[in-house]
Parts: sequence; structure tokens; C-alpha cells
Amino acid sequence: MEFRSIERVPQAFQQSVSAEDIGNVCRRAFGGAATPVSAVELGTGMYNNVYRVNLAGRDRPVILRVAPEEGRQFPGERHLMRNEYGSVPWLAVIAPLMPQVLAVDWSHEVIGRDWMIQTHLDGVPAPEHLGTYPRTVWPVFFRQMGVIARSVHDVRGPHFGPVGGPGHGTWSEAVITSLEEIAADLDGAGLDAADVRKVAAVAAHDRAVLDEVTEPGLLTGDLWTVNVMLDAGAAEPTITGVLDMDRTWWGDPAADWTIRMATAKQDERVAYGERDGSPAAVWRSLVYEVRHLGAVRLERHRLGNAAGVKNTYDAVAAVLADLG
Repeated sequence: MEFRSIERVPQAFQQSVSAEDIGNVCRRAFGGAATPVSAVELGTGMYNNVYRVNLAGRDRPVILRVAPEEGRQFPGERHLMRNEYGSVPWLAVIAPLMPQVLAVDWSHEVIGRDWMIQTHLDGVPAPEHLGTYPRTVWPVFFRQMGVIARSVHDVRGPHFGPVGGPGHGTWSEAVITSLEEIAADLDGAGLDAADVRKVAAVAAHDRAVLDEVTEPGLLTGDLWTVNVMLDAGAAEPTITGVLDMDRTWWGDPAADWTIRMATAKQDERVAYGERDGSPAAVWRSLVYEVRHLGAVRLERHRLGNAAGVKNTYDAVAAVLADLG
């Protein structure tokens, strides 16, 4: 088998599996006669290890995603792949854009990590292809992103919090618990979490404002350009695929990462319509921003981006000033 993995230092968060591991996974998923011809690790993901695998007798490759070893996962991010798998039935509204799940294994019998095999989506990653179009047509892309996000947000669920649980009866419980989990993860990483805890305390004090949100909508959790595929030959940017829906949540659509990124700048990305400008909605958006910044801080730490980690403290301080 041709095997190409990404070389990383031993301290890196992501660690490749071996060619033998991939062969064993394929035989578990497709039977003892399954023969992988090639496996190439893709460098687009920052959490799971992702491989494009060609199998003898199959015309199209498959995608193997391998979760980090459990000991490397932050407690607040544990079992994200399982959360994604549990989200699939709820994401039926965008099923034509998503890869199909071919096999999953949480047993750790083959390799000591969760893994999932999915169909291979055609297209080119948006970060590689969007820039080949003139900026005058970029709004076409972001309008599509807005339509996809809104269709997901319109799905209603049984509780607040991660789709795979644990569920919460109120939105305030879900948000405060998430902030506390992020703070605990920061502690575990040796980072100062006092600012995130301050916002958790503010949210707890004014939880009634959060609890004005009474219907749990489905949040994509992480949908933005890095998780989107484009048609390689279309005359204007055309989304053909959506990937990595592992951070799905039930809650306020305004708290979704897609909305945060769509409103970060007043440029081509404005694609979701007018935001609620009421004082309560603005206050909630500040709490949501700290949750996003806490997650960004953890990711930057995971990637060894010390300057980026430092910048999050200034950003949270600015939000705290606005919260009063």
C-alpha cells in the first residue's frame, strides 16, 4: 500500500496512525478481503486525522477520520466524532451536501481511537478555490452559506446543549455549563481562565436574559469556509459539500459560529439578514462571543500559537468592558 502521512513532532496534538492500522480498519469496516491500495493523510483538519483511502475494487476513494486519543482530548471536547454521528438524523435537511457514513467504531478494538469512514465528496476546499473568483461574486458564496445555516437553524430539538448530550432544560444552563467546561479545560492546559469564569458568573447572575430563548434550534457549531467544498468548474462559487459537523448544539442560532463569523466584518460575508438589535440580544451576543473566544484560545494553544492565545485575553477583556 502507498502510505503518506504528515510528519509531526511527538508533542503535536494530532498524531498519525500507521499503514497497518489503516489496513485493519478497512478490514473491520468492509470485510477481511478489503485491500487498501493507497492512503494519503489530508492536512486540512486541525482536530481529527483525515485520510483519503483507495480500496481495490472500488471506483471511488473513501475518507477515514480518526479521532485523537482520548487522553489528548480536552474534557469539554471529548467524543466530538460521536456527537457528529448522533447529529446525522437531525441534519437531514442538508443531507445531499454531506458525506454518507459508511462505518463507525467506538470500541477501540482495532485501534485505540474512535474512527469513522465516510464517502468522498467531490469538489475543492473553499479556502483553496474561493480566491480564484473575483471578489464581486463572493456574495454569491456567502448567501449560500447563509441559506445552509438557516435551514439547519430551523430544525428544532429536544433539549439545549450538545446534540449527543448531556442535555439541559434551559438555555442558560447549557451556556453556563459550556463556559465552565471551557474554563476547566483552560485550567488543565495551564492557561488563565479567570476571564471566562467572570463571564460565566455574569451569565449566571442574569440568566433570565439567556432564558428568553425557549426553543432549541440546531446549531452547526463550526460551519465556515474551511468546512465547505466548492464546484471546481462552476462560473461562480457553488457549494457542493459540507464537512465536519462534530460540534453541533441545540440552542440559540445567534450563538452559532457561522453567525459569529458572518457578522465579524461588514463585507461580502454579510449573508444571513438583519440581526436582532434589542438590548437583550446584544447582551447575549457578548456572552456567546466569550464562549467562542474561549474555544479559540484552546485551539490556538493546541496548535502552539502562543501569540494567538495572548490575543484572546485582550479580546475577552474588551467584551467584559461592554458587559459592564
